[in-house]
Amino acid sequence: MKDERVSGITTGTAATAAALASLLCLKGETVKTVTVKAPAGAIEVDVESVERLSMDTARASVVKRPYPDPDVTVNLEIVATVKLKGSPGVEIRGGRGVGTVTKPGLQVPPGEPAINPVPRKMIMENLEEHLDEDEGVAVTISVPGGEEVASRTMNPRLGIMGGISILGTTGIARPMSSKAYRESLACQLDIAVARGFRTVIMVPGNIGAGIAREYFKDTDPDAIIQMGNFPGYMLAEACRRGVGRIILLGHAGKLIKLAAGIFNTKNSVADGRRETMIAYSALEGVPGAVLEAMYSAGTTEEMIEHLERTGLTEKVFNRLADAIKERCGGRCSVPMEVLITTMDGRILNSNFRVPDDIHTVDGR
Repeated sequence: MKDERVSGITTGTAATAAALASLLCLKGETVKTVTVKAPAGAIEVDVESVERLSMDTARASVVKRPYPDPDVTVNLEIVATVKLKGSPGVEIRGGRGVGTVTKPGLQVPPGEPAINPVPRKMIMENLEEHLDEDEGVAVTISVPGGEEVASRTMNPRLGIMGGISILGTTGIARPMSSKAYRESLACQLDIAVARGFRTVIMVPGNIGAGIAREYFKDTDPDAIIQMGNFPGYMLAEACRRGVGRIILLGHAGKLIKLAAGIFNTKNSVADGRRETMIAYSALEGVPGAVLEAMYSAGTTEEMIEHLERTGLTEKVFNRLADAIKERCGGRCSVPMEVLITTMDGRILNSNFRVPDDIHTVDGR
C-alpha cells in the first residue's frame, strides 16, 4: 500500500520516541506506539523495536518514515538506549552515527554530540514525566549508518564529524527541503563569525571553493562560505550577522545571473546567463557576428571563448562585476569585491582590490 504521508517526523522526534519507548520498557510497559509531546503538539510515533537488555537498561528504535521531501535521513533507524542511574535527572549522550561538534558558532558547543537544543529539551521533558523525583536515566542516541549519510550533508563542512545531527524545531518535518538546506548553509556564517573572521569569501559551490583555496593562500577554510543556489539569502544572512566584508567569487555561469537580479541561481528557477552576457557584451561594442556566435554557444565557457577573440573580455566582465556589486548592494550593504572566473580558475575581471588581510597566490 502506498504511503500517503504529507509530512514526517524530525530526527529529534524519532530520538525522543525511541527514548520514551525504552524508558516505558524499563517501567514494565512494552509499546508499539508512543505519543511524543513536541513544540508542534502531540505526535504519535510508531516504535520499530523495543527490548530490555538488563534490569536497568532498555533499547528501542524508531524509523524515520518517508514523506514528500528529498531528505537524506528518511528510512534511517534512530536508536535510544536508556540506562537507569543513581542520581536524578536525564543525561543525554551521543552514540555511533551521531556527529560530534568540533567548531564554535553552532547551537551546540564543541565537544558535544550534535543533538540540538530543541530535541534535547524534548527528550528530557518527555522522559521526566515518567520519572520519580529521585530517579534518573542516561540516554544514548545512536544512528546505524549515520556516518555514511552524514557525508551527503553539510555536516563535514560545518565541522560536525562522525555522523548526522539530531535536529528539529517543531517536531514535524514538512516538505520544505530548500528552507532546511538554506539554514544549513547559513551555519557556515555562524562558524566564521564565531571564529572572528571579518572578511568572508562567498562562493556558489565546490568549484568556487576549490578556486578560492587556490587563489587565496593561507586562508582558513572556514572563511570560505558556500552559497549553493541561494546567494540572495546568504548575502542577507551575512549582513544580518555583521560580516565586515565579502569577497564574492565564482564561475561566470553562476555569478553573471546576479547582474540580472537573479538571486536563486538554480537553472530550473531562472537562467538568464546567455541574455545577460550578450547584453553586457553589446554595451561594450562586441560585433554582431560574435554576439550571434555567443547566442548559439552551448555553455558559458564557449561564450567566453567567442568573446575573447574580440579583446574585450576584461571590459565586459568589469562591467558585469560592477553590476553584480550594485545588485548585491540591495541585499547586503557591506563592502564587497567580485571576482568572476573561468572553470579553470582564471579571473576574468580586473576591477577588484584584494583586502590586506587576504593573501593571494603570487602571479594570479
